[in-house]
Amino acid sequence: MIRIGITGHRHLPPDVDAAAAAMVREHLGPHGCEMVGLSCLADGPDTAFAEAVVAAGAPLEVIVPARGYREALPREHHPVYDRLFSRAVLVHELEHRESTSEAHMSAGRLLVERCDRLVAVWDGEPARGPGGTADVVAHARALSRPVSVLWPEGAHR
Repeated sequence: MIRIGITGHRHLPPDVDAAAAAMVREHLGPHGCEMVGLSCLADGPDTAFAEAVVAAGAPLEVIVPARGYREALPREHHPVYDRLFSRAVLVHELEHRESTSEAHMSAGRLLVERCDRLVAVWDGEPARGPGGTADVVAHARALSRPVSVLWPEGAHR
């Protein structure tokens, strides 16, 4: 089975978020249950990806960047996070205490190192801070992992 990881921008405008989620579902569709999905379950593309993996009946692995990660996510996302987390067949919990850029980059590196290919919901721009989507993509490319960049045409963050 192919192991596919996800990275992507959070806090996208609702129309861009919906279009990106549709692109993720379409991209994963051909794999059906013959994949393992790896996600940190952040709001946005991570969640759309995890939802598509679970809907396909494929195994989901979760990477938790820090002990305080869930609490750092938007409160309205907690029920979705909890539901998807409960579906995980394997959870990788990093030793960071707080949900910082360093913790997120550590999680991104682990995700890339555990996957065969990476899906990136990415506008192609540099990261706005350490550990952003561009940094995870750069790490994947440095390790020669195939990267599928998905971004709605004409969309802006």
